[in-house]
Amino acid sequence: AISLGIRHGFGLWLQPMSLDHGWGREVFSFAIAVQNLVWGIAQPVTGSIADRFGAGRAIMVGAALYAAGLLLMAASSTRGMMVLSAGFLIGFGLSGTTFSIVFGAVSRALPPEKRSLGMGIAGAVGSAGQFVMLPGSMALISGLGWAVALVALAGIVALMVPLATALK
Repeated sequence: AISLGIRHGFGLWLQPMSLDHGWGREVFSFAIAVQNLVWGIAQPVTGSIADRFGAGRAIMVGAALYAAGLLLMAASSTRGMMVLSAGFLIGFGLSGTTFSIVFGAVSRALPPEKRSLGMGIAGAVGSAGQFVMLPGSMALISGLGWAVALVALAGIVALMVPLATALK
């Protein structure tokens, strides 16, 4: 819910970041396109980390990269920093904190007859995150400004680290 909820709200930052930096929308759009590619390409790597060291550790690494990406995104003043932060770091972070890792953990934790229900619940919770995080992100941007809002979200993402310790 945290990972996908924040990720689905990135469009909210397009206008304020672009206006403040004097960028066209292509800078932000390119960074998010890189994020999507990295997210997909990195999933076999994070999946193998989860298989070898456990889903909890994969989520911890992913959350750390995601939080670092959000912090660097808040400080991004160049196109290269934007692509590094929003593209590469957050893309790698997403690959370690979203469905590919969570579904693996759920399927290993439940007996075969309950896996479908568990996967459905995990999917619903992940998707429900956007309904909470979108208005929350908008409120943070309106109240704190876009850069401080990203720092606040990095703090929320960091909560995934202790939450991941509950996974076996």
